[in-house]
Amino acid sequence: MPVKKDASGRRSVQAEVEVPGTPEEVWSAIATGRGVSSWFVPTDVEERKGGTITANFGPGMDSLSTITTWDPPQRFSADSQDMGWNAPTVATEWIVEARSGGTCVVRVVHSWFADVDDWDDQFEGHEHGWRVVFRILHLYLAHFRGQHGAVLQLMPAAPEPKQEAWGALKASLGLTASSIGQRVSASSGAPPLAGVIEYAGEGELAEELLVRLDAPAPGIAHLFALPMGGQIVLPICLYLYGERAAAVVARDKPMWQEHLKAAFLVF
Repeated sequence: MPVKKDASGRRSVQAEVEVPGTPEEVWSAIATGRGVSSWFVPTDVEERKGGTITANFGPGMDSLSTITTWDPPQRFSADSQDMGWNAPTVATEWIVEARSGGTCVVRVVHSWFADVDDWDDQFEGHEHGWRVVFRILHLYLAHFRGQHGAVLQLMPAAPEPKQEAWGALKASLGLTASSIGQRVSASSGAPPLAGVIEYAGEGELAEELLVRLDAPAPGIAHLFALPMGGQIVLPICLYLYGERAAAVVARDKPMWQEHLKAAFLVF
């Protein structure tokens, strides 16, 4: 996702994905708090121009933006200043375009004005992040469209190197399979987790596993390994759906924390 530059000083990057669903269904997934929370991070959306979007990436890690355009179900945009002190305001635009065959293209565009390259590398790094997020969005819309539930988030960490940390996490859960379409089930003593692998990736930046779950409830499990701050963070996110989802999260989260703290630092 290379940075585009024009003579006015505007810089931008963009990413897109084709997903199943009508524009209204896709809009509900990307532009409402319940929808976004069902496949991304816990999010509140004031659904109007001038409203606030608050996305929670963890304790003390809220991302805040203000909606500047609100045109459902085609387009909305919001401004934020999440890049840090003295950084430019970033405008993020979400666009939904209907395609034939019951699908839509979702496009996200980040743009900002600057006469220096100080933030370009950060935005170019967004390419990997959007690929990951869009895989989860596609899986949600393909199998759980319109459903809501509860999210179980954990953030264990381990020393480098990355491959050893990732291998240790998978071994601790008994998730040693790595082929798409292969069924996996957590080992005895691990928290309940079972389903079919939808994506298994290895890369220079991160390792990743995406599982469509039938236990502990219908849903999606996303696990990955990423170098950060001299260690390897191993985020685990379970998106669970159905009437029992909240109860399952409340029941299983202490089990996950206890299991992981035996071998990892857990935030």
